[in-house]
Amino acid sequence: MREITVFTHRRPDDTRATLELLAARAAQEGVTLRLDEEETRKHAMKTGPGVAVDQHVKDDVELCVVLGGDGTILRALHSYAGTGVPVFAINFGEIGFLATVELREIDDGIRRALTGDFELLHLPGIVFDHAGNRQTAINDVAIHRKVGERVAELAYALDGEEAGSVRCDGLVVATPAGSTGYNLANGGPVMAWGVEGFVVSFIAPHSMTARALVVAPDDRMTIINRSREPLDVAVDGRPVAEIQAGESIQARFVRDVGTLAQLPGSSFYRRLREKFGRLAS
Repeated sequence: MREITVFTHRRPDDTRATLELLAARAAQEGVTLRLDEEETRKHAMKTGPGVAVDQHVKDDVELCVVLGGDGTILRALHSYAGTGVPVFAINFGEIGFLATVELREIDDGIRRALTGDFELLHLPGIVFDHAGNRQTAINDVAIHRKVGERVAELAYALDGEEAGSVRCDGLVVATPAGSTGYNLANGGPVMAWGVEGFVVSFIAPHSMTARALVVAPDDRMTIINRSREPLDVAVDGRPVAEIQAGESIQARFVRDVGTLAQLPGSSFYRRLREKFGRLAS
């Protein structure tokens, strides 16, 4: 049986018509869409041709289709991290930098998703370890001071060699896919997809000399909290931990974490121009 998982963003009224069209086309192609309990409740869906409701998210599906923006796409990529299941996204978000197709391409996008007419892009990640807690980011790991607390002081070392100490509001460690997000807002460099390694940028540094740093893929990074207060840690925008004063975390680059469906011949540089050129206009 051909099965596809579907994730949608938090505004069901925006995606319901496309979901219904996807279900109708899936039934014609002999494909079953799997909706978990949250998606079933959100759309008030019932089991029918092309649709199975209240399903658990399982790994042995042929595809995950997302109707949403980058946040929903990241949720899907996390759900299928390490499985090889491709995520095919129709952009219902503001930016949708990770999306496969735009809203104007819905008909063709659904056809491509159901027939497998797409290429695969394998995305790296960043693994961070802290006090026995290990998590993987596809976009970025952000460390930042708590609201109302004093400026943070963060030291960082690469392969055991301390590279600097910066007073700042925090720092971001980003993958190439995540370099167009929080890192870009910090003034950090954009890394093209396919580049190996990660970038470190500082949030509101209290220094004229703090500069973003691109790190080689096999170099391990240690970040030490030299502040007097604990700092918050977020992975892909989700709060996951605290670093107490004097504690440290480890970060390292890992290959092939997520699999993203892309149209044949897609260009990272065209995507960069279209997405961020649109914001500037």
